[in-house]
Amino acid sequence: MGDMDVEAHAVLQGGAEITTDLAGLVGMIDTFDRPGKAFAAGTYAGADAFADGFEDKPGKRVPKAGVYAAAGVGYARAEWSVFDAEAKGPNASAGAGASLSSLSARAFARAEVASASASAGPLKAKVGLAVDTGVGIGARGLEAQVLGTGFTIGPTLRISLLGNGFELNLV
Repeated sequence: MGDMDVEAHAVLQGGAEITTDLAGLVGMIDTFDRPGKAFAAGTYAGADAFADGFEDKPGKRVPKAGVYAAAGVGYARAEWSVFDAEAKGPNASAGAGASLSSLSARAFARAEVASASASAGPLKAKVGLAVDTGVGIGARGLEAQVLGTGFTIGPTLRISLLGNGFELNLV
């Protein structure tokens, strides 16, 4: 966990957060030439499996693999190049995956009342009300949560209680 594991994270009142990290910079390699698109859905449900990497196409350059399923009411998303934004109404999702860009593997489940997020390369902002359950392991440590309560151990120590948290960045 050397100098390359750089992350900045700020938790704002009401469960909002702003983050930036090295994985976001590596992700820019995958999306710098992504064409623009936008869509919205009233209700949605879907599941998919993916295994991508080493193709000279947007979103397929950095190796990653996973499975996921999601369903909800109200979803809108827009993306172009390294920018994206989305808003969701009540929803539930679950998935598992591994990524070379973040040197990590994780499995999760989430129930969410509503959320909105936006990102520009490594800078990400999100606000919402959700309960996460899952585990993850990677270059930045070990994470475990049950119904929004859990911990992260690594260069950043984080304790969450019902979606609210405290963190101490050690690097």
